[in-house]
Amino acid sequence: MRSPVAAAAALFATLMLVASCAPGAPTPTAKPTPKPTPPLGPALTPTPAVTAQARWRPRPGDTFQVQYSGTLDLVVPATVYDLDGDETPASTVVALHAAGRHVLCYVDAGSWESYRADAAAFPAAVLGKTMEGWPDERWLDIRQIDALAPILRARLDTCAARGFDGVDPDNVDGYANDTGFPLTAADQLRFNRWLAAEAHARGLAVALKNDSQQAAALEPDFDAAVVEQCLEFDECELYRPFVAAGKPVFDIEYSLAPGAFCPAAAQLGFEIIAKRLELDAYRVSCPG
Repeated sequence: MRSPVAAAAALFATLMLVASCAPGAPTPTAKPTPKPTPPLGPALTPTPAVTAQARWRPRPGDTFQVQYSGTLDLVVPATVYDLDGDETPASTVVALHAAGRHVLCYVDAGSWESYRADAAAFPAAVLGKTMEGWPDERWLDIRQIDALAPILRARLDTCAARGFDGVDPDNVDGYANDTGFPLTAADQLRFNRWLAAEAHARGLAVALKNDSQQAAALEPDFDAAVVEQCLEFDECELYRPFVAAGKPVFDIEYSLAPGAFCPAAAQLGFEIIAKRLELDAYRVSCPG
């Protein structure tokens, strides 16, 4: 969701981020307010970049595997693996790098999970409604970036310390769900751009996860898109801006067979794979 950027370019990117995060922006395309009122909190200033090396940038044509459960299969013929950041040790990332793979670090950014080691660190005030179908998860009040920043920054630090190439932050579309908070599209854009800037500051690529309605507005801030069932839900067209910008779209389908999605994958320029809902090692991809 490491680049040798000149100081001027880095300053420009930071200024653009702060401007785009201005509270109350009416639409994704609204012109940024140079001097937001009230002033942005300290959490909205990205952590300084820790390296000047070029960060990895996923490319169209990269193949994809995502696995969050079961015995990890390290020989899947995919160039990009998406693995749980909490449960994947640095040694696994090293082994995948040795095999020529790149690795995304899955983190939950927009919801609270009761079983995570840092669950107690979340203030009660940021915990919203239970996510439908996920009794151990609750939506977060992503407007409260100052409260969430220390926790999410620590998660991104873990991803970077374990050698991951990028991050896959989940549940970054709370504004479109029943969270228990009056989240707006502008709130979501502000949070997602802050999250992308924090990942980039650590030399990590970042993928946009399932925020289809804001994909066009957020494409400049993200390096790829990881989506679920965009064919089944008829949302794939919304991610075309990523392909147009030379960035890959990795789509996971749970109900469609390859015969149904491979022609669409070729037409869209997406990498589409079939997975089971438990996201174990099982994977079916298109030929070619």
